[in-house]
Amino acid sequence: MRVVDAFVEELDLHALGFEGVDPAATGRLSYHPSVLLKLYIYGYLNCVQSSRRLEREAQRNVELMWLTGRLAPDFKTIADFRHDNGASIRNVCRRFVALCRDLKLFSHAIAAIDGSKFKSVNGRDRNFTPGKIDARRRQIEQSIQRYLDALETADRTQPAEVEAKTERLTEKIKKLREQMKQLDRTKEQLKKEPDGQRSLTDPDARSMNSQATGSGLVGYNVQAAVDARHHLIVAHEVTNEGNDRAQLSNMAKAARRAMGKSRPQALADRGFFNGRSSRPARTRASRPTCQADDLERQGRRAVRQERLHLHRQG
Repeated sequence: MRVVDAFVEELDLHALGFEGVDPAATGRLSYHPSVLLKLYIYGYLNCVQSSRRLEREAQRNVELMWLTGRLAPDFKTIADFRHDNGASIRNVCRRFVALCRDLKLFSHAIAAIDGSKFKSVNGRDRNFTPGKIDARRRQIEQSIQRYLDALETADRTQPAEVEAKTERLTEKIKKLREQMKQLDRTKEQLKKEPDGQRSLTDPDARSMNSQATGSGLVGYNVQAAVDARHHLIVAHEVTNEGNDRAQLSNMAKAARRAMGKSRPQALADRGFFNGRSSRPARTRASRPTCQADDLERQGRRAVRQERLHLHRQG
């Protein structure tokens, strides 16, 4: 906690773009952004992402009471801080990477790269692809046929029962035909999408396979490059592409820029890319500087630890 406090206190929050650094001449004083930034960093370090959980922690956690000076902002204030200062928080992350580089923490010149799938709030039923639409159409056509058969059967029953049952079945058929029309409109809209997908709740989310769950999910692919010696995240990227292999070269270049090295060694778990071997694969985007076996073991261990850390956060 003292490291977090010292790091935030040395930052020039105004230059980083935070709002509310200089209080207004009138009105009630708001929470200083340094307090909310410390709270945000604490939540990141302890896998507490929810603003409501951070509010509870600020009221009962002794460490956090010391860090914030016993201030306890409510969840809405915490959520608004993260929403309104997204670019500034990214600047803080860049400043931390630069600090690590100045402290020679990236002198090892080895980065382990891995990716994880994070589920979005967009459910599977709210994500559409041409294949899903065709499958849904077949299901609806089968349901309509069952209802039509039921109507035919109802015509042969007692007259007192026919009217009520026929009315219910007719209403169901009408709703299903409306769904068919909606699917046709959605299929036309998919032609305008570059990747042939459309998510209604979260437009940026995409359907992708997940080895962790053993099935598909609608979400994001988070790539991270981790320093092999100190296990610090030197670069990260959130994409909506499900293939990890296509991200390897870009992440290796991002790690090279962040670490300030001209020839870093980038290691990736090959088993994560093709499901066959766990031997690390080097990217062509960088030139290896060392071929020692113990360095490769450190890279594999960093991959496993970072993957576990990201899954715990999700």
